[in-house]
Amino acid sequence: MWRSNSVGRRAKTTGLPGLAADLVRNQVTSIAAIRGAPPALAAKEATATIPIVFNVGIDPVQAGVISSLNRPGGNITGVALLSAEVAAKRLDLLHELVPAAAVVALLVNPTNPAATEAETRSLRYAAHSLALQMHVLGASTASEIDAAFGTLVELRAGALVVSGDPYFTTRRDQIVALAARYRMPAIYAWREFAAVGSLMTYGPDLAASYRQVGIYTGKVLNGAKPADLPVQQVVKLELVINLKTAKTLGLTVPLTLLGRADEVIE
Repeated sequence: MWRSNSVGRRAKTTGLPGLAADLVRNQVTSIAAIRGAPPALAAKEATATIPIVFNVGIDPVQAGVISSLNRPGGNITGVALLSAEVAAKRLDLLHELVPAAAVVALLVNPTNPAATEAETRSLRYAAHSLALQMHVLGASTASEIDAAFGTLVELRAGALVVSGDPYFTTRRDQIVALAARYRMPAIYAWREFAAVGSLMTYGPDLAASYRQVGIYTGKVLNGAKPADLPVQQVVKLELVINLKTAKTLGLTVPLTLLGRADEVIE
């Protein structure tokens, strides 16, 4: 497990450059690079001619995927969910539900440095404004996720923000189960976590972003140039609250918070 109060580690997601190179060798017509900046960057590095449509949860300009949202340029365009940009709001919502938690933690995936840095920067500012002590815990394997929850106990953290990193979505059953076992109030980026019993989720509509990727890919296959397709931004944000999980944790959800929820699970 990786733990730090500042983010500086750089790492490539294993296998992505090779997979992108295989697609180029097979002379595919287009590449859909979804689930984060690493696939988009790997595809961009592999080809300057095959059209690429991406789906990322952070600012693609800051991540180095494109040079401009309105004029992405070259052979690449896509959809930006800007999940990292609303990370501070997740902490605000969690603090509203658990105001007594003076120590909070952020769980990130250090093998995705662009997203990690964006979310950490946003959360540090938010934590400071709320007078909260914040720790950053990194995990990129199942065993490291287990260890991270043990560290939460050592830190006496009272609440947890889980990064919107795609890897954590694949481990959502494990993470939500650990949050329940350790009685840790946690908020997540994607409503997929709500389906397995998470306390609260707040983030963009992931399904809508995938639909837009499909629409853009169809346009590219019909002859449109990626450079002529402005990057789309998913602006609809959804708040989902699980009252059953809140009750299990001994939490009372304020009516003001319930009133803002897009979905309440009872």
